[in-house]
Amino acid sequence: MSSSLTAASPLQDWLTHLETTHPKKIDLGLERITKVAQRLGVHTLPCVTITVGGTNGKGSTCAMLEAILVAAGYKVGLYTSPHLIDFNERIRVNGNIVDDAQIVQQFARIEAARADVSLSYFEFATLAALLTFTDAKVDVAILEVGLGGRLDAVNMLDADCAVVTSIDLDHMQWLGDTRDQIALEKAHIFRADCPAICADPVPPQTLIDHAKAIGADLWLFGRDFNYSGDRQQWAYGGRDKRRPGLAYPALRGANQLLNASAALAVIEALHPRLAVPQQAIRIGLAQVSLPGRMQILPGSPVVVLDVAHNPHAAAVLAQNLDNMPFYPYTHAVVGMFKDKNIEATLQKLADKVDHWYCADIDGPRAAPGKELAQIVENLTASRPADEVVTTAVFDDPVQAFKAAQNQAAENDRILVFGSFHTVGPILRELGRKAH
Repeated sequence: MSSSLTAASPLQDWLTHLETTHPKKIDLGLERITKVAQRLGVHTLPCVTITVGGTNGKGSTCAMLEAILVAAGYKVGLYTSPHLIDFNERIRVNGNIVDDAQIVQQFARIEAARADVSLSYFEFATLAALLTFTDAKVDVAILEVGLGGRLDAVNMLDADCAVVTSIDLDHMQWLGDTRDQIALEKAHIFRADCPAICADPVPPQTLIDHAKAIGADLWLFGRDFNYSGDRQQWAYGGRDKRRPGLAYPALRGANQLLNASAALAVIEALHPRLAVPQQAIRIGLAQVSLPGRMQILPGSPVVVLDVAHNPHAAAVLAQNLDNMPFYPYTHAVVGMFKDKNIEATLQKLADKVDHWYCADIDGPRAAPGKELAQIVENLTASRPADEVVTTAVFDDPVQAFKAAQNQAAENDRILVFGSFHTVGPILRELGRKAH
């Protein structure tokens, strides 16, 4: 332990310490965090706890649940990861991010309690969130799974309700390389006798079998809950509850009704412990916001920001781009980690983009921009000769974005996608807040 750090030290000094104190950046397992959580008294929470896992859609589902429950008058804690701009985005109470002083105070408590136990960055963050929620006496804690489920730090807690939003291939070196294997890892956030909600329209059998084996109350999309909609409005249908005449969520994108129906299934499943009036659902869905998810910035050229970094998310992004008005040219700024399925991700967008700006991003797992450019060139080699596709390489996303702004005409579109480490710096450059 660096003895110079105290509850008065700057947050950035603590974060640097957390990044260097544990031998592995990603170190799955529940033993270490459980031990320290017990010492701190946060291995269980005295409130309704909702855990949200899945390959894509976790952030949107968490944001909708938070907005609806806050509108219903509950005090709500939300823990998410990763962050776009500031670490503080990860921990919110009633929609407000907690300040540096609160986080540092919790870090100092964790550091004192852990003694000889080495904790990863994510484990420190998770414990800080649980301490914050306990201190704030929240009514509901919404916890987003960081990676997988079974061995993720969040799974130390027994949730009153668990959600798996979608299952696709990502983080394969940790979770397995088939949907069946990945689904089983994610299904481990389910608990006996508790609602287990799966919003994936085609869930692997492994998830269904695991839920049955442990005696969880499995809610499947299409069987226990669903949605219908027209151009004006949509309706949720659950086991016992129908909610007609809903306005579309403020989050854009073709997949958001799936995420919204998962959130409403949670609310139905937790009734009567959480009573939520229809008006709170209307307000929550109208007010929800989530930067970096099909986020469209006004102005010209139009800027679209999306943290799509796996094939499933990129396919949804491609569909959402198709649903936008016509733009003569699309300029794409991209940066990704090398442990992602880069080729399959870029392939989904290969025919949507005319000019590519491939950037290096921060971190040891970053894929070099020139490697991305090479993949793009291979993917677009067979496009007709009259469709000119250009690629350029940059040292960082902000440089790439500035080049795109210089090249793009007023009526073009600039897409920024890939890692949080691509979208975050550009949001910061634009002077946007990530909350």
